[in-house]
Amino acid sequence: MTKNRNERIAVYPGTFDPLTNGHVDIIRRGVGLFDRIVVAILVNPDKSPLFTTEERGDMAREVFADEPRVEVDLFEGLLVDYVRRRGAHAIVRGLRAVSDFEFEMQMALMNRRLSAEIETVLLMPAESYTYLSSRLAKEVFSLGGSIQGLVPPVVERRLTERLGTRSDG
Repeated sequence: MTKNRNERIAVYPGTFDPLTNGHVDIIRRGVGLFDRIVVAILVNPDKSPLFTTEERGDMAREVFADEPRVEVDLFEGLLVDYVRRRGAHAIVRGLRAVSDFEFEMQMALMNRRLSAEIETVLLMPAESYTYLSSRLAKEVFSLGGSIQGLVPPVVERRLTERLGTRSDG
């Protein structure tokens, strides 16, 4: 994708294991504020994700296939270095509840210390997703609960392929 010098680019980093409709909501809100959003999927060897980094990238690309202003990429290392390499001006993060605030504030302040020209923008998801996390979606699914409407259809399909159906009914 070619980059316009005046283009406002933001990076939305995360593990997205898996991508939820809360993430999708934040990305769509971000597209309203920026010219382009880079969904940056963290390669983190210390975590044991359910899906590989490549699988998470493929799911996100499928979800946003119709949105040319959303790009999906994989990254490792220091976030501010990645943001600079991408020519971005901002980091987008979701803020679900007050309990997220302290962690997000610490990260934003550290990122500002490392790179003062990069701003952090905290966005709240739609009210219906404020309780939703990837961990919770996986747990509900694995215990047989319905996650329809909580994750994109591609994610629900991939969870079924990976874990099978868990309902007793």
